[in-house]
Amino acid sequence: MSDAVSTKSETSTGVRQIVEPLVLLVTAGLLFGYLGQTMGVTHMFNTLFNTAHQLLLNTVLFLMGITVLTGAAGRLLMEFHVISLIERLLVPLMRPVFNLPGRAAMAAMMTFFSDNPAIIGLAKDRRFSHSFKAYEIISLTNFGTSFGMGLIVITFMATLQNSETGATYFIPAMIGLAGALVGAVISTRLMQRFIRNDPRLHELSIQDTHSELLDDHSSTDPVWLRFLNALLDGGKGGVKMGVAIIPGVLIISTFVMVLTFGAPTTGYTGGAFEGVALLPKLASHITWLFELLFGFDHAELVAFPITSLGAVGAAMSLVPNFISQGIIGGSDIAVFTAMGMCWSGYLSTHTAMLDSLGFRQLTSKAILAHTIGGICAGVAARYLYLLLSPLIV
Repeated sequence: MSDAVSTKSETSTGVRQIVEPLVLLVTAGLLFGYLGQTMGVTHMFNTLFNTAHQLLLNTVLFLMGITVLTGAAGRLLMEFHVISLIERLLVPLMRPVFNLPGRAAMAAMMTFFSDNPAIIGLAKDRRFSHSFKAYEIISLTNFGTSFGMGLIVITFMATLQNSETGATYFIPAMIGLAGALVGAVISTRLMQRFIRNDPRLHELSIQDTHSELLDDHSSTDPVWLRFLNALLDGGKGGVKMGVAIIPGVLIISTFVMVLTFGAPTTGYTGGAFEGVALLPKLASHITWLFELLFGFDHAELVAFPITSLGAVGAAMSLVPNFISQGIIGGSDIAVFTAMGMCWSGYLSTHTAMLDSLGFRQLTSKAILAHTIGGICAGVAARYLYLLLSPLIV
C-alpha cells in the first residue's frame, strides 16, 4: 500500500515539474511578448527599470518614513497603555458588532498599528484565545486583516494634497476608515457563517505558543527612558516594515503601472510610468459597474483595488500618479482608504496565516468572505462620502 502511495506521489511530482515550468514560460512569454510588441523591447525594459527606480526613490522611502513614525507612535501608545485603554473602551462593542469576545479588540489594535500577521501570535496564545470558540478563532484572520496597516494607510491618504487646491484628504480618509469598519463586520461575520458548522473544526487544533504581546511587565526604568526606548524600538519595527514592502511595491506596482498607464503623446521613450493601458481597456467594458459601486470616473483607478489584493503598500504607490494626472478626488480617496485598509494584501497573507494556525483547509472560505467584505467596504465609503459631502468644506 505504501509503495503505491509513494509511486503516486512521485508521479504527481514529476507531472508538476513538467507542467509548472511550461505554464510559467508560456505566461511570461505572452506577457513580455505583448509588452515588447506594443512598446518595443528596449523601451519596455527601460520603462520597467526606470519605473522601479522612481518608485524606490519617491514612494518607498516616503512610505518608510511613514512606517518609522507610525511604528514609533504605536509602540509609544502600547508602552504607556493607551492601547489597553482603547481596548477596554471597545470591549462592549465586540460581541454585538463582530460576534467576538471582548478581548478581540486587542487583535484589532495590534494589526491596526502593525500588519496582518500580528494576529497569529495572539490567536495561538492560549491566554488570549481560551474564551474563543473554534470558529471565532479562525474568523480572527478576517477580522485582524481588516485593520492591517490601518494607521499607515490612513496617515498616507490623509496627508495627500489635492493638486489643484492644495487641501489634504483628511476627511475622506476618515470616511474610508468608517467604510473599512463596515467591511470588517461583513467579512468577519460571513466567515463565521461559512465555518460555524464545518465538521473539520473538530479535527483541527491550534498549537499553543507564548506571545510577548500579552506580557505586562511593570518596568522599573525611568519614564523618560521608557519613552525613548519605545520611540526607538517602534522606529526599528517601522524600518523592518518599510523594507518588507519594497518587493511588493517595486515588483507588483511596476507591472501594474505598465498595464495601467498609456503611451506619452510623443510616443514611447522608455521613461518611467509609460505603459500599454491594458487594465483600463478591460475595465472599460464594465465601467458602469465600477462607477455604480465605487464612483470611479476613470477606468485607471481600478488598479488600486486590484493591487490591494496582493500588497496595499504597492497600491498606495499608485495614488501620487493618479493625483498628478488629476483623475482622483475625495470620493476616490475614501474608497481607496476603505478597500486598502480592509483588504491590505490579504491574498498574499491569508494562506500563510491560516496555515500557521493549522486551518489551511478553510483558506478558500476566508478569501471569499474577505473579498466580499472589501467590496462592501468600498461601496460603504463611496455612499458615506456622498451622504456627508454637503457637510465637507
